[in-house]
Order: sequence, then structure tokens, then C-alpha cells
Amino acid sequence: MQTPVQIRESVVIRFAGDSGDGMQLTGTQFTNTSALLGNDLATFPDFPAEIRAPAGTRAGVSGFQLHFSSDDIYTPGDAPGVLVAMNPAALIKNIGDLSGGGICIVNTDKFGDRDLAKADLTSNPLEDGTLDGFRTIPIRLSTLVKDAVKPHGLNAKESDRCKNFFALGLTYWMFNRPMETTQTWIKGKFKGKYLDANLAALQAGYNYAITAEIHHETYDVKPAKLDPGLYRNITGSEAVGLGFVTAGLKSGLPVFLGSYPITPASDMLHVLSKYKHVGVSTFQAEDEIAAVCAAIGAAYGGSLALTTTSGPGLALKGEAVGLAMMVELPLVIVDAQRGGPSTGLPTKTEQSDLLFAMYGRNGESPLPIVAAATPSDCFGATIEACRIALEHMVPVLLLTDGYMANGAEPWQIPSADSISAIHHRQTTEHNNPDGDYLPYKRNPETLARMWALPGTKGLEHRVGGLEKQDETGHVSYDPANHQLMTNIRQDKVERIADHIPLQETFGADGGTLVLGWGSTFGAIRQAVVAGQARGWDVAHAHLRHLNPFPRNLGELLARYDRVIIPEMNMGQLNKLIRAKFLLDVVSLPKVTGQPFKVQEILAAIDANR
Repeated sequence: MQTPVQIRESVVIRFAGDSGDGMQLTGTQFTNTSALLGNDLATFPDFPAEIRAPAGTRAGVSGFQLHFSSDDIYTPGDAPGVLVAMNPAALIKNIGDLSGGGICIVNTDKFGDRDLAKADLTSNPLEDGTLDGFRTIPIRLSTLVKDAVKPHGLNAKESDRCKNFFALGLTYWMFNRPMETTQTWIKGKFKGKYLDANLAALQAGYNYAITAEIHHETYDVKPAKLDPGLYRNITGSEAVGLGFVTAGLKSGLPVFLGSYPITPASDMLHVLSKYKHVGVSTFQAEDEIAAVCAAIGAAYGGSLALTTTSGPGLALKGEAVGLAMMVELPLVIVDAQRGGPSTGLPTKTEQSDLLFAMYGRNGESPLPIVAAATPSDCFGATIEACRIALEHMVPVLLLTDGYMANGAEPWQIPSADSISAIHHRQTTEHNNPDGDYLPYKRNPETLARMWALPGTKGLEHRVGGLEKQDETGHVSYDPANHQLMTNIRQDKVERIADHIPLQETFGADGGTLVLGWGSTFGAIRQAVVAGQARGWDVAHAHLRHLNPFPRNLGELLARYDRVIIPEMNMGQLNKLIRAKFLLDVVSLPKVTGQPFKVQEILAAIDANR
């Protein structure tokens, strides 16, 4: 008898298990398969900070949540409708998020007395009522996997490593997903007995779901009605990497990345290291300071120079970033923010480096700040940061965060012709017929100086962190000159506002405006859409440019009765908006290491209508 198929508009599924259970791999494979089917999607990988927390403990639980849909979506979902739990710790840490009546697939082989003790449980959740109100599917998953891979010569420990593919096969059946994409990936990733065993585990999970009739129906989510074009699934880190490659090609400059590995920024180094064939050089330095100093040297030598890091690394780079600001060289610093302070919460997300980006250098050291909003938006935001750096001869801070860096969504690949050329300030022309070259002679519109490369005859000039004399670049301790140069550097950043778009809003004027920046975009937009559907007078504005603000931002904010600012910090944009525009805005802070839920923002809108 054919199992009935129920059509769903969207589904949220979460895979959870020990950090060694392959939950990130499982979620990624499900994501890639759904992307190829044409679903709109958003993901939220969530894993422990410990390199290897004790197996079976709550501290070691790794999760991957995926929201896939036949309609436009903006977030990975507030609550999963399906939870796959590989052990008691994974179950007990995630069951509170499962929506009422949701499906819970449980590996019952991992619920022995020792397993319960590792998870700090005094009773068995399978028996004590914990799962009341949910549709529970108990499966002796480890045993079934062991039987499935036995012909391929794996021992018990090796067999257990295949259970994530068994679980993936189960869910592929439940949601009518084809297995070919994952099978092809397995064939390219593994060899010998591991290749055969993983393929067998995947197929066994699918076959078991059919033969055991684990559920009375399956589900299908049709392709989304996306704009015509070529799409790929992309993470924020991948989008940043491709943005830098594109900026290098569009500017005609070689790309140099000086970086030191740090969570969650390391993937950007991995991505860019694959593009040597298009003029990208990557340098893994011995520490954060060496990484940024190498990038400054590359900028001095004429490259599009980058350095990538997270909050702790940005702190270490502070003096060198001030040097780049003083020398007025183009440099892009990417800060993939994470929970702080200090080393804080390395694998959790936060937006708490905004004030640090604004003021975290000694002296008056203004820098432009650009913030991406979604994983795919990291591509455009990266190109924008490079454009500002090269055209205005200034270091630029690009803010992403762990949620964006690791999360994924469909990205419509743009045509090369749709991306404008990026102009730079490199010169071989002498600008002072009456004497020595003047390195700080400026463009009267932007105040950007020219970019004379070392070794260019007649364009020799002095660089360094000491204060420079106006135009000549000689070291100067003159008080009046220091005031002048400080004013010029500040004015140069402020004039960038003449070269960025005016701020737009989603929704009509008046009523409530929800103002956001960074990765709060999805939750805010979905909450505002829901509020508008209920007839509420609410709109959304999202800032890409945080320094300088768009020219019309003050006038725009004044058109609303109230402004709410949700952000994953204790109100940092709130402070900047209050200081700049003297507005009494409503702050909605969150610092749990988790992104906003749509319902949290919707409740704040309702409370402030």
C-alpha cells in the first residue's frame, strides 16, 4: 500500500547528537539536496565550543536546524517540527524547542543506564512522560546500522560512525528527498570499506523507513517560485570569499589575505586558499598581529589586502588597524562576531563588536563600517567594503557573525556584467612639479590620497604610524597640524555617505519602525511581514552602512512614532542612534548566543504599537 503524501508549505527539521555523530554533515547533506530540489531554505548549525566534549554529555551536543519551504523564508525557523535525537543528552537539550505535536525520532539504543547518567538524567525520557504530546518514533538505530554495514568489515566503533547516514536515509524517505546527491558525495569523499558502508547505511535507513512504516504518511515540500536564474547553496563564509575574489577581478588587483585561524572566521581562509589561479594569495600567520601587519604590507605593495578574524583577534589587531588608518591604505578587516567578552562563547553568535568597531583603537581613529545581513548578502557587502576601501583609501571593517558565517541559503549567482568595476587610486604620476611628491595631496571631493607603490621612481614618500604633515607626509608634532589631520581623516569617512545609497524601508511611514543591522534581518523581516498581515502599522529598515550612516537616516527615523532596535548585544546601535539623532528609541537586546526568534520580535512590536 502506498504511503499517503502530505504537501507542506514548509518544514523545520533539527538533527541533534553528540559532536562526533556527524550532525553537521547530515544537516549539510539534507540542505544541499533540498537546494537542488529548488526549495528556499535557511540553516542554523549549532555546535559546542569544546574541541571534543565528553561523549554523551549535554556539553557535547551538536545540532543542525534546517528550514526548507516552497515560499520565501527569512529564518531557520523558531521551532522544529521534526527532531532527530541520537542520544539522551541531545533529546533533553532540544525537546523543549520541538513544536507541539511534532515528530521526534529517537535512537533508543543509546538510552541505557550509562547513557542516561552521562546526560545527568535520573529517569528515562522515553518512559517518564517527557515525550507526551509528541509523535515519537523509537528506532534501535545503532543496532540496525551495525547489521547493515556488517558485510563490509567494520568493527562496532566504526559501524557506529555510519549512523548519521542511516538517520539521513530515514528523513529522506519521510520528506520525499532523493538520495542521489548524497550518494554521489559519499563516492567522492570515502574509499574502500567506508565508502561501501556509508552507502549501505544510507540505503538501509531509507529501506527501513519504508518496510517498517515508521510513520503513517510522508511529506513533500514543492520547489519555491524563485526568480529565474542560476542558484547555488552558499554559506556566509563562502560568500565573503567569493566577494573578495570578485572584487579582485573587478579592480584588476591581486588579492592578499593575511589571517590567523579563529572560530568562526577560519572558513574564509579555507575558501580563499582555493583561488590561487585567479591571483589570490593566502598567508596563515603565526598570530593575529602578524596577520594584519602582513596584510598592511600587501596593501602598501599594491594588493587588495584583507584580514579575517573574530572579536578576540580584532582586539589584538587594534594598533595595526590604527596604523593602516594613519597611513591611509586600503585594507578590509572582516570580523565574524561571536559571543564575548574575551574568548567568550566561540561557537555561539552575537553582534557585540559594533562599538568596538567604532571606537576600539587608540586615539581618534574613525573607520567605515559595513555590515552584511544574510549569508548570501555577505557577497555584496564584501564587494561594497572593497569598493569603499579602494576608492576612498581607507581601512574598512566588515561585520558578519557566526550565525551568518555558518548558516546557508540559496544565492542567485549574478552575471559578471551586472557587477560594476571597482576603481582604485594607484598612480605613477608625480603630483608636485615644484618639489617632492606629495603623498597626502587629496581628491577635493572624497579627500582620498593617491596610492603610490614602493619602487615607483620619483614617488618616494614616508610611511609609518607617527602623525603626518598635511600633503608632504613628513613626520609632524605640530599641534595645529595634528588637529587638521584628525579633522581630515574624520571628514573623509563622513564624506563616504555621499557615495552610498540612501536608506530604504519595507512598509509605509508612520507607526512603528523596526530598525536592525546584521543577521537580525531575517527574524525582523518575517516578524514585520506577520505584523503587516495582522493589519499593524509597522515597517522595517535595515542598515548596511553603520559608519557613516546613510545621509537620510535621521529624516527617515523622524517619520515614525516609535523605533524598536533588536540586536544581539546590550543595545549598541541603540546608543549610536540616540547619540547621533537624539531619539528615544526602544532597545530589544539579546545575548544568549542564539539568534532572535520571530515571535520575540513580533511580541516586542505588539507591545510597542
